[in-house]
Amino acid sequence: MNLIRWNPWREVNTFENRINNIFNGSFFPTEWKDGELGVSGWKPVVDIYDDDEKLVIKAELPGVDKKDIEIDLKDRVLTLKGERNYENEAKEDNYYRKERFYGKFHRAFTLPADCDSEKVKADFKDGILKIDIPKPEEKKPKKITIH
Repeated sequence: MNLIRWNPWREVNTFENRINNIFNGSFFPTEWKDGELGVSGWKPVVDIYDDDEKLVIKAELPGVDKKDIEIDLKDRVLTLKGERNYENEAKEDNYYRKERFYGKFHRAFTLPADCDSEKVKADFKDGILKIDIPKPEEKKPKKITIH
């Protein structure tokens, strides 16, 4: 019989993992699919940046049709909704692994008070949705030339 040295930190790690599992299960709904535990639903990733003329939101929406995307703007909250439909290319038995998410998505962004909501433009190309939110004229930086 081998003697194993007692390590008190081993119990702390186990306790930490149990606490993390409690919070992960409560705030991020999970489901069993194809024998693996995965997060249900999906959210497209976005980049938001500010240039001199406008605020820009870019969202990656691969595999989503333009007709399945909806953009709403109300009370300074821009809402991006849509759905990526499931494409059954192969029989379930022929899959080794499924990692792509399908279904509805929903993202909401609070815009600054000084954005011009009347002139918002959206463009969808190659799976990237680009939303331009112009700044009002008086808020744009003014360049002063030195004589």
